[in-house]
Amino acid sequence: MSYRFVHIVGIFIFLMALVTVSCQESESAMTDNEEEFSGGKTATVFIKSADALGQPLNGLTHEEIRHFQMGNSLNRNNWVAAPSSTTARDGLGPLFNATACASCHVRDGKGNPYNSQDQPTQSLLFRLSVPGKNEQGGPLADPAYGLQFAHQSVIGTKPEGTVSVEFEEISGHYPDGTAYSLRKPTFTFSGLNYGEMHPEIMTSARLAPPMAGMGLLDALDEQTILEWEDAEDKNNDGISGRPNYVWDVRKQKTVLGRFGWKANEPTAEQQIAGAFSGDMGITSAIFPEENLTPAQAQLMAHLPNGGTPELEDHALEDVLFYIQTLATPARRNWQDEEVKKGKLLFFKAGCENCHRSKMTTSETAFPKHLANQTIRPYTDLLLHDMGEGLADNRPDFEASGREWRTAPLWSMGLQKTVSKHTFFLHDGRARNPEEAILWHGGEAEKSKQAFMQYSLIEREALLRFLDSL
Repeated sequence: MSYRFVHIVGIFIFLMALVTVSCQESESAMTDNEEEFSGGKTATVFIKSADALGQPLNGLTHEEIRHFQMGNSLNRNNWVAAPSSTTARDGLGPLFNATACASCHVRDGKGNPYNSQDQPTQSLLFRLSVPGKNEQGGPLADPAYGLQFAHQSVIGTKPEGTVSVEFEEISGHYPDGTAYSLRKPTFTFSGLNYGEMHPEIMTSARLAPPMAGMGLLDALDEQTILEWEDAEDKNNDGISGRPNYVWDVRKQKTVLGRFGWKANEPTAEQQIAGAFSGDMGITSAIFPEENLTPAQAQLMAHLPNGGTPELEDHALEDVLFYIQTLATPARRNWQDEEVKKGKLLFFKAGCENCHRSKMTTSETAFPKHLANQTIRPYTDLLLHDMGEGLADNRPDFEASGREWRTAPLWSMGLQKTVSKHTFFLHDGRARNPEEAILWHGGEAEKSKQAFMQYSLIEREALLRFLDSL
């Protein structure tokens, strides 16, 4: 036997070993014997009804259940203008979008962006900014209308105006000839009551996301998120996810962002306090000033408030605990053969490169029930360039106008049951998951093209997998 022959055989064996390792790694990523536990063993509930997203995680004590219920009450019930006999929930406005958290997050699920006339509802908020950055590195507010457009107001003052939408239908065909149509929204601001907007105003529609699972995402170690960072695409897979770094009000420094459509909030607590401030005009220890521009504050200085702050610390703690301990619903039909085929196609198309299927929460997470849980949120919480089609052209801290945080996919299959609609993406333009996929571009273009190249039966299998999440 010649040395050359032995050398060739050795190379062949080495290459086969590499292929075997690669296959084993791929199979390991695909194999998950407990994948029905979306939120891990303590934070998964086996409920399929319209109440599936509003359940507490397992193992709460009687005192913690009371804490949960208090937070639920503050989340669900309406806030009113001050002064009021309902002192625990007064201070609404003066300008606002909704009167309760549940007004947008109905049953703790995703908001419904459009009414029966295809016009925006209160669940679709509009962020505003002008070129430049504020002192914390965040978006610079419009001088007349601030950082968020408010279409409602208390008695004695005027709302900022109204927003309407027109849709353009964009038709296309799959390679197999199957037709599809996408709709592109264009929003118009009118009836402006506080002067003209800045000539270089930038706007971004933001749909209220589901709240279940926020506590688990808050419980992830920073390093767990950063291990997927690849801003320079060093592995040449076309995916260059990167973190957003945003201002943490409590810590008074810039930290990793993980919540919001552009990962523009650092913690669940600040996300909640920001929503109370921006959506309802309710002050807190985190955001103690009324959500008004200087000119608006001068005009409305005569209006009473609901205390300083209006959302007391113990109430903020209750709402935070409630949202932190909301469980996620278990997977359905995850052992169905067509669903398994759809999962394989999901991985094959590269969707899992951004929609990470599995990670583990911190061992020191609080509340302790969230610690060391293997969760399956299908997100990496990183920013990705999603292409010009989805661009809002509005930067948010380090996120560009083309970048969005990977949206978690857990519970999406129950959205129709819980929220009574199937709209997706940041502005609700996609009428179903299929349209949401077809809007993907930029770093996700390759995965979208893979989906389009699939046969009709394969595409239906992948969509059936998404419906099982």
